[in-house]
Amino acid sequence: MSYILLAISLAVSFLISALSMPLIIYISNKLKLYDTVDERKVHKGNISRLGGIGITLAFSISVIILHATGQLASLKQNLLFLVIAAILITTMGIIDDLVTLPAKTKIIPQIVAAILVVAGGYKFSNISIGVYSLNIGLFAYPITLLWIIGVTNAVNLLDGIDGQCGTVSIICALTFFFFFLKEGNEAAMAICLCFSCAILGFLIFNWPIPKAKIFMGDGGSQTLGFVLSVLPLLSSKGSLPSISIIYAAGILIIPIFDTFAAIWRRLREHRSIGSPDRFHIHHKLMLFGFSSNMTLLIVTIFQLVLSIFLCASIWLSGWIGAFLLLATYIMGIVLFAVIHYTKEAKINESQVTKKAAK
Repeated sequence: MSYILLAISLAVSFLISALSMPLIIYISNKLKLYDTVDERKVHKGNISRLGGIGITLAFSISVIILHATGQLASLKQNLLFLVIAAILITTMGIIDDLVTLPAKTKIIPQIVAAILVVAGGYKFSNISIGVYSLNIGLFAYPITLLWIIGVTNAVNLLDGIDGQCGTVSIICALTFFFFFLKEGNEAAMAICLCFSCAILGFLIFNWPIPKAKIFMGDGGSQTLGFVLSVLPLLSSKGSLPSISIIYAAGILIIPIFDTFAAIWRRLREHRSIGSPDRFHIHHKLMLFGFSSNMTLLIVTIFQLVLSIFLCASIWLSGWIGAFLLLATYIMGIVLFAVIHYTKEAKINESQVTKKAAK
């Protein structure tokens, strides 16, 4: 791979993203395209929600540059299918940001995009832990489709406080980068870096310090989830496989576990699984008294710890690697269990206080 062309692509990805945000903010202010406050949101004020446009544009152009110059020729998958599918997801998300689509309507473009990338060669090939591997054959197709749609929506739910979705997504993308570094898959590494640069250009304007000036909206958060679901599916025409779903799920354990918790919570309360509430991981941490900035720091640190354990797992392999992988999942389970029971205790305490006041 030409490192000069890679550097140019990374610079293009970052600059297009960063330079497009002021323009998007200006147009949004002119047309009054602001983010609405609902059950999931914690922000106040009129802020543009179209930052996803800049992220997708930056990522797509940088990937096209690498593809057109032959830098991604070693990949087994068709990169244009990824770009087209990502644009479809972004477009659907933007429409949802503007007119609020019902959940059943939003799932259709996600299914189409998932089928499109699977048709382009993106799929899990096996389930493996270290040197142990199980070929999943035809099951690869339904598993991959469910994975893409599930992760797309799971990451979308992380977009609740300034900087959280983008920060977690960058850490996850860079974790995938280190996995591909271990395998020597330079083309996949380049795509991970282009994606990270596109998000970074947006985060300059979304970081809560001093104050977020733009949001990514569903057009951004669903695209981030979609691309993150596809990154581990990259493999080379040679012997370099895709990342096993067990490791990929470990990297994305925060949005995945948060989604499972939300589904269980809503089923238990006999509500639609698509109904909004204020009990996602960031809401719970803020319920405990943490500020939004401290909540972002806690989630970021935990994602970093998970990523370090998983990188160590794949690099060390063997029994040590398997132990670190298991430890990652245990940490995720413990974290969400502690947060859940602390939240329940906090709510019960509040209810008792209200009854006593009466």
